[in-house]
Amino acid sequence: MSLTIGAVFPTCEIGSDPVAVRDWAQTAEALGYQHLIVYDHVLGAVHEKREPKLMGPYTEADPFHEPLVLLGFLAGVTQRIGLTTGVVILPQRQTALVAKQAAEVDLLSGGRLRLGVGTGWNFVEYEALGQRFDDRGKRFDEQVELLRKLWGEPLVDFAGDYHRVDRASLLPRPARPIPIWFGAMSDVAVRRAGRVGNGVLYGTKPSRLRRIHGVLQEAIAKAGRDPSEVGAEAVLDFADGPDDWHREIELWQQMGGTHLSIRAMDTGAEMIGIERKGYAGLSDYTDALEIFQKETS
Repeated sequence: MSLTIGAVFPTCEIGSDPVAVRDWAQTAEALGYQHLIVYDHVLGAVHEKREPKLMGPYTEADPFHEPLVLLGFLAGVTQRIGLTTGVVILPQRQTALVAKQAAEVDLLSGGRLRLGVGTGWNFVEYEALGQRFDDRGKRFDEQVELLRKLWGEPLVDFAGDYHRVDRASLLPRPARPIPIWFGAMSDVAVRRAGRVGNGVLYGTKPSRLRRIHGVLQEAIAKAGRDPSEVGAEAVLDFADGPDDWHREIELWQQMGGTHLSIRAMDTGAEMIGIERKGYAGLSDYTDALEIFQKETS
């Protein structure tokens, strides 16, 4: 089985120079990468003296480009490469607005968007955006249903537990159903992906996914779905080196994975257990893309 190979945009480290952002994406496309992945956080927060604790790898010192605005820009400076959010924290955002933004990116990119969505971990960010954190899973389920209705139906009349759309339309609508992939590492999230998702974005390497990927397969079977309808993406870290890359790629193919991306970024290295490489500018990130492509092609 061949894998669809992508690259993770080094959002926390690349800076705000639009030329550097453009050059990274164009390099990935020229090297033959099939998609890029953009991470999401609207706000970073201080971790100290929080109850409950904030457990994620990012703090108030880590910058993030807004993913859908960024993908709109990248749609205009690339031609073929797929555009993926990995992942938009959906329950802290207004559903109709996400539907509108995603439809626009998909239309202006010629159908290249893959909308990765998740529930997130940063409760400070939820509060700042005026959304509850404790019911995010239930709200997320309803959001996915509503997104698909807004994209696919000429007039939507929707009454749910969290949303009311009173005979309204989204125009322009995307020319195709935008695939929705779920960022997932817990059993609950993976089972949700197996029931209704187009795929799952795991965010780590295949050797750490044996058990949870089995949960996905069970959920797909229980839902009566064709396994070929549900993709699965793992991520390799550039810092792990060629021997690890080859082992993990072979394992992922054996496990039936469909997508794989390479991440070259130091941010959060200690929390995810990788070596810091000391990337020091655009050329370091693009060199990593070229080295990985040559080593694994």
